[in-house]
Amino acid sequence: MRLLYFYPENPLLKNQGNNARALALLEYFKSRAIEVDFVGVYADNFQQEDISNLKNERYIKEGYLLKSLSRKKNQLRYFFMYSLPRKIFKKIKEFDRRRFGQEKLFEEIAMQKEYDFILISYAYWANLIDNIKEVKPNVKFVIDTHDFLTSQFQHTKDFQLGKYFETEMRLLNKFDEVLVISNEEKYVFSQFLDQPVSIVTHTLKTHFDASEIAKKYDIVYVASNNEHNIKAAKWFFTEVYPKLDKSIQIVVVGRVVSFCPDGDNITKIAFIEDLDSIYKVSKIAICPMLSGTGLKIKVVEALSYGLPVVCNERGIDGLLNKTNNGCLMTNDSSQFANYVTQLLQDKTFYEKHAQDSKSFFIANHSIEATYTELDHIFTVDQ
Repeated sequence: MRLLYFYPENPLLKNQGNNARALALLEYFKSRAIEVDFVGVYADNFQQEDISNLKNERYIKEGYLLKSLSRKKNQLRYFFMYSLPRKIFKKIKEFDRRRFGQEKLFEEIAMQKEYDFILISYAYWANLIDNIKEVKPNVKFVIDTHDFLTSQFQHTKDFQLGKYFETEMRLLNKFDEVLVISNEEKYVFSQFLDQPVSIVTHTLKTHFDASEIAKKYDIVYVASNNEHNIKAAKWFFTEVYPKLDKSIQIVVVGRVVSFCPDGDNITKIAFIEDLDSIYKVSKIAICPMLSGTGLKIKVVEALSYGLPVVCNERGIDGLLNKTNNGCLMTNDSSQFANYVTQLLQDKTFYEKHAQDSKSFFIANHSIEATYTELDHIFTVDQ
């Protein structure tokens, strides 16, 4: 079986949840001996060396990076094939991240071989397949949505709910199957799409450790520096942190460290190659999310280590069960602090939620659970 997989970013950069999801899919394809050709978008942190690394790890057979063509060298072509059509059809720019020439390059790649599947990530790259569908009738086109984009754009200038939602559904309807990451997204999308909508939640290996490893940190907080995480970090350190005992050791990992205060009990790690070394020496995880949609990958990562998680309401978005999942949820800053304190001081309370974390992860996010669903989608013979 042969598959062409488009994912715009570098899946080897493990500091973002979306990259972790892409890498998890590559792990699945590798485990099923599916031949994968990979297409990404050229960037400072995604270059040919990274494609070579993906090959060396046997995740992909061939790899390509799309660059945009020069406007100056192709002025007439740019105007008539790219700029003018966008103006005439008044396309919503947020839903189309193609740059000049990238669609043509992708088409050339897709035409080189016969593929059983073409998998595209994100609705705003859906138009890559427009011309390919006409000449590849036997290919199954699948889109991995990652998120409900209309909600992400609701604070955009001139946002119109109906127009944006209609555009997103029209883009998804181009595909034969739509992959979503949560129950909430399946419910919404399945109401408006003709194609099958399948939940493929995030999968990880279990990292439960029976040995007693000394814990260096009481709290681990992992986040990137997107707008939702910045707002969350400011809320936690302004509203919750002052209510916590200053003997509690906190480690913050990821680019969100730029928006966190200094403190004797706060360790900041802007980048780390492998989070395993941090999770294993941490007692609990936090996810203070006030906004944003979709499954929070960092929550699933924490659950894979059997850690209880203290979070806001948005932190449990996408989880298949909202209770008995290892997460203690509250939007109240005082209760948030109380949950952290009780987990650290009450052993019975801690053990109960740690066990919930493990049980929920095994049932919903383990490799065995997720691969079964992927086998149905990609029709892999067992």
